Amino acid sequence: MNTMQAQAMRQLLERQEVAALGTLHKGEPFVSMVPYALAPGGSFVVHVSRLATHTRDMEAHPGVSLLVMDERTPGVPPQALPRVSIQGQARRCAAEAPLYAAAREAYLSRFPDSREMFGFADFSLFVVEPRALRVVGGFAQAWSVTAADYARCMAAG
Repeated sequence: MNTMQAQAMRQLLERQEVAALGTLHKGEPFVSMVPYALAPGGSFVVHVSRLATHTRDMEAHPGVSLLVMDERTPGVPPQALPRVSIQGQARRCAAEAPLYAAAREAYLSRFPDSREMFGFADFSLFVVEPRALRVVGGFAQAWSVTAADYARCMAAG
């Protein structure tokens, strides 16, 4: 991944606020939508309700996938939309965890209207740690990113 590719990936992840979340549900793939924020270091932070299927799925099977896509613009075919697919491990981030304060702050900075939901007993923060990423910058512009390269890219921010 060169400098321009790293910058494009980082900007897309920082610009977008919503990801498709893929989980394993009763042995089958399940995709839902989650708002996300980026914690320091680049972990993905989601604030989810225990009532949601994807929350129970992450608790049972922490291997997840996220897909972040750029906005569709006129004249750009859907297949050429910049996007990042992330494979990672999801884990509940308890209030006493070292990352909790930073993860909560990152989420509330991006979604200040969700502050009230932090008082709801059924909502929890989950952190998704990327293991591997696949970035598509457009036609014939795709590359794989390791967790280590992703961490370096996000630290360089």
